[in-house]
Amino acid sequence: MQLHFRSAAKAAAVVVAFAGVVAGQAAAQNIKIAYIDPLSGAFANVGEAGAAQFQMVIDDINAKGGVLGGRKFELVKFDNKTSPQESLIQFNAVTDQGIRYITQGNGSSVAGVLIDAVNKWNERNPDKTVLYLNYAAVDPDFTNDKCSFWHFRFDANSDMKMQALTNFMAKKPAIKKVYLFNQDYQFGKQVSKAANDMLKKKRPDVKIVGDEFIPLGKVKDFAPYVAKIKASGADTIITGNWGNDLTLFVKAARDAGLKTDFYTYYGGGLGTPAALGAAAEGKVKQITEWHMNIPGTKVEEFAQAFKKKHKIEFYYGRVNNEMRMLTAAMNTAGSDDPAKVARAMEGMFLSTEIGDIEMRKEDHQVMQNLYISTFTKADGKSVKYDVEDTGFGFKTDLELPRKDTMLPTTCQMKRPA
Repeated sequence: MQLHFRSAAKAAAVVVAFAGVVAGQAAAQNIKIAYIDPLSGAFANVGEAGAAQFQMVIDDINAKGGVLGGRKFELVKFDNKTSPQESLIQFNAVTDQGIRYITQGNGSSVAGVLIDAVNKWNERNPDKTVLYLNYAAVDPDFTNDKCSFWHFRFDANSDMKMQALTNFMAKKPAIKKVYLFNQDYQFGKQVSKAANDMLKKKRPDVKIVGDEFIPLGKVKDFAPYVAKIKASGADTIITGNWGNDLTLFVKAARDAGLKTDFYTYYGGGLGTPAALGAAAEGKVKQITEWHMNIPGTKVEEFAQAFKKKHKIEFYYGRVNNEMRMLTAAMNTAGSDDPAKVARAMEGMFLSTEIGDIEMRKEDHQVMQNLYISTFTKADGKSVKYDVEDTGFGFKTDLELPRKDTMLPTTCQMKRPA
């Protein structure tokens, strides 16, 4: 009797061990994507929101059969605290774990060091290459002089966005005095430079009455800045600020009764619409690849489900584009090897739920429609959906077809043999 018990226990242990091996093998088949973005610090809310959007898109892809005949994607989060130095530490952790795909978006200062780190790693480890999918870091240098075979960008770069905004502004004679207000790092400086150059060419009569930079994620009280803008007599503000650097700024502007128009890159980003309020109606514009009130897209149901689950807006249409194109590239390559996937993605054209996109082969810059839209009262028709339960949503002013958003590139792509 005792012998029988021990045999049964041993058999059970073998079954459990075997099940563990099978489960481990199944997990190993998952294609892991390292998400390197802020999960703590001043921009933690933005990082967590991005992770939630990636996770929901990944869940949707996995539920529909996954990739490569049934394999699943798995998102693994790494907190970089919006720090370039911390990002390098996290990148080392990624490679230690054998993860071969990374995605990041918040901060071109971070993106720059990651591109360099990926290039160096791949040069030293040609059999363990890593591919970097950039969903939001928009410094134009990344797809110009600093372009890399191992980097693909799924957002329009800052020059492409400024080209669209200033073309639109050029036709607005009421714009006379512009104040530039940006974060003090590569991206903010690129926004400032592009605005200065493009307005000078398209509207030489417009005066730049302020060109100010703020430390990234450090300012808590924007009232003094708002007072300076008021004193300048500016009728228009151009800002690339994002996260709390935009939310706190627009709150201060609202509280001070600032009447200027805002031309923003991220006016619909997390927390900003709620901070705007009714005083911003008709005054705040954004440029995006998508928003909820664009007719004809097929992502409304998905976006509404996301909002119901997470209590925040589905904002990054480009996250959807990134994961759909990655899936298509892997299936085309018949492999999850980053080099093969990169070659399949180069020049790829794809119809997605938010429109047609093309990954330009020359520089790995995505080409897609862009939209300029204005914060407007929801009416159930042209503004069917509000944002952040404000009663206001974004209404399209101008749609720019993919071909009209393109700018030339100086990229001299070096491809592996």
